[in-house]
Amino acid sequence: MVSKTRLTKIAERIWEELSEILIMESSDPRLKGITITDVKVDRELAFADIYVCTIEGSDHSQAVLSALEHAQGFLRSELAHRMDLRTFPRLRFHWDPTLEHADKIERLIKTIHEEDVTEHSIEQRKKRALDNNGSKS
Repeated sequence: MVSKTRLTKIAERIWEELSEILIMESSDPRLKGITITDVKVDRELAFADIYVCTIEGSDHSQAVLSALEHAQGFLRSELAHRMDLRTFPRLRFHWDPTLEHADKIERLIKTIHEEDVTEHSIEQRKKRALDNNGSKS
């Protein structure tokens, strides 16, 4: 088994190298604009779980994951050549919906804020109307 510190370093290195491979060497158009959000390596170095997303969102998740699975052999081989490990973990790809959830939360907060501003504006107008009607009498 490997220490947590070493696992972290291996995961970070896989993240860096895989990002570079996808940017510089991938010719698959389905993999353009892909972002690796996290890499987790198990203690036995048997698997590396790689979490990805794209700007387009989950609408393209199946195409992206399919392309990554198709390229898995190439990606693993390239990573093994770049990293000095006795055995290289198998790659497992997962869709990471975190960015989509964050965007949804931001939109909800913005909507709530806009509703508060609108309610405050309506209350101000009512107050001014009442003040104006009271001063005319």
